[in-house]
Amino acid sequence: MKLTARTEFRRLPDRGSRDPEIIRAILDAGFLAHVGFSVDAQPFVIPTLYGHQGDKLYLHGSAASRTLRGLEAGLPACVTVTLVDGIVLARSAFHHSINYRSVVAFGTARKIEERERKIQALRVIAEQVIPGRWGEVRAPNEKELKATIVLEFSIEEASAKMRTGRANDDEEDYALPVWAGILPLRLEAREPVPDSRLPQGIRVPEYVLRYRRKP
Repeated sequence: MKLTARTEFRRLPDRGSRDPEIIRAILDAGFLAHVGFSVDAQPFVIPTLYGHQGDKLYLHGSAASRTLRGLEAGLPACVTVTLVDGIVLARSAFHHSINYRSVVAFGTARKIEERERKIQALRVIAEQVIPGRWGEVRAPNEKELKATIVLEFSIEEASAKMRTGRANDDEEDYALPVWAGILPLRLEAREPVPDSRLPQGIRVPEYVLRYRRKP
């Protein structure tokens, strides 16, 4: 990936990284992105599930989506992924923060036309969200494929930014009688809820029972 002023760290550069391994690890740990782009001077930001493989992100949506149709021709776009790890509670309102990991990626998206590549990209997206699911369910039929746009976003440039650790209060505020610390947060799976029309005897798959996001 190239490096330009777009990913230069101007504020708090010690939290930033252009290390490809760090960037890939954050992208692997998430599954929800926000995609920003502009059409006729009108900016759009859309939330979407994604799949990550190498230096590519795969996005999908309805073929009727006006915003996705704007991307498919190769418009420059910005994709952001953010993982929140905790709320940092300080002794002053000013120094409250969050611990997080994030990636900002720049590039272009192209529509995938070939049937097999389209199906493979959809598999990558599904496996990003819940590994093991694609091999168990029915694959998309021709009608469903026609109704779905699948985009391949080529990452041309990216950077990561992270925060860890405690609050950084002003020295005189450490004596204040106010609780300070970190409230850790994580995405956690709860008890699976079976569909109301699920036939008896179908057990919950192991990949559902053991579901856990990468740290």
